Amino acid sequence: MPHLSSFKKYARHPMLLGTALLTATGLASRIIGFFYRIFLSHTIGAQGMGIYQLIFPVFTLGIACCCAGIQTAISKYTAEAVGAGRCPQVYLYAGLILSVSLSLVCTSAIYTSSDLVAAAVLDEPRCGTLLRIISLSLPLAAVHSCINGYYYGLQKTFVPSVSQLLEQVCRVLCVYLIYRICQTQGRSVTAAMAVWGMVAGELAGALFSLTVIRFTKCTQHMLASMRSLFAFSVPLTANRVLINFINSAEAILIPICLKSYGYANEDALSIFGILTGMAMPMILFPSVLTNSVSVMLLPSISQAKAQKNQLLIQRTIRRTIESCLVLGFASTLFFLLTYSLIGQYLFANTLAGLYIRTLSFICPFMFLSTTLNSILHGLGHPTATLALNLSGCLLRIAVIWIFVPVHGIRAYLYGMLASQVLTSLCAVFLLNRSEELS
Repeated sequence: MPHLSSFKKYARHPMLLGTALLTATGLASRIIGFFYRIFLSHTIGAQGMGIYQLIFPVFTLGIACCCAGIQTAISKYTAEAVGAGRCPQVYLYAGLILSVSLSLVCTSAIYTSSDLVAAAVLDEPRCGTLLRIISLSLPLAAVHSCINGYYYGLQKTFVPSVSQLLEQVCRVLCVYLIYRICQTQGRSVTAAMAVWGMVAGELAGALFSLTVIRFTKCTQHMLASMRSLFAFSVPLTANRVLINFINSAEAILIPICLKSYGYANEDALSIFGILTGMAMPMILFPSVLTNSVSVMLLPSISQAKAQKNQLLIQRTIRRTIESCLVLGFASTLFFLLTYSLIGQYLFANTLAGLYIRTLSFICPFMFLSTTLNSILHGLGHPTATLALNLSGCLLRIAVIWIFVPVHGIRAYLYGMLASQVLTSLCAVFLLNRSEELS
């Protein structure tokens, strides 16, 4: 039975198995999140969605500072420790100490300055309460992130996958429970409900991760492990913070420039909420597959590079480009055919459908950019990916600052398309010119 033996061989492949598991749970999480967004759009409205989305730049900046680089460092050193026959959990412990400590600092900073940030930076004083609530989730996210990084290093995706799904389910259930309580007591439903749901989700993910992991006594060379993690994570964290800072500026500038275009504050927030809370999550829905592939591509490419297997690297890049283009153009066609139905029947908002129609053209380039960046990381070119992402962000910032006050939100949609085309084509160019493939 050659076909059966071949199937068993591929089924045991860590990358294929990990990608399949991440994709399955990611898809389930996206489906839940999709209907959750519809529920939110009907309960808190477009303006409430806009206020809710405004806090995410601050939240993602906090995540970048205390979690992102350390998670990748834990994954890298865990894999190395397993390969060398050493105890890998020392890197998990060291990472938890670093990440949780940084998260407590970020939580304190956001909590105490929430009103100032809301009024002076976000230009929306109503975000102050939401920032105080969301800051409480950072230590939980730090624990969750470190344990996920540890399991990625072991090339085991079950715990990260299940914790992601559990986090989403608990978030939705918590929000629905708060909504029913508000209805029963006759209270108004606000965006704070959705933020408390995020805290509940992070709590569920952290508790599950802590429950399933088997802690062992492994504290030798703790200080050396912390130094290694810190040294490796600093440039990654700096890159992520810089990109998130620019993305945060982008999200903050959109409502401000829409007001310069002529919209009232409520209308500007509504348009921002429709774009970021309805249209973009719909466009990002198919990316669950490319995101899963990206997670598994980095260690696979790194291993092939260490083995100097240029043929495997070239074949992986070629297949990645082909697959992303097929998925991307199929997604574009789907959205072009269904944008009106999605806007009217799912979100009960015609503008959401029109934004989806325009944004549908970014799918092939967005999927390509995500996976090729992961390959560049695996080949040891983090500076190149930083430059690519930075150039795309700066292009969008320029479009927001120059063209949105004159042409409105449509200029930003075209700016997003231009930035994705720029970053994906440049990534292809860099990979073709890479010395690793010569």
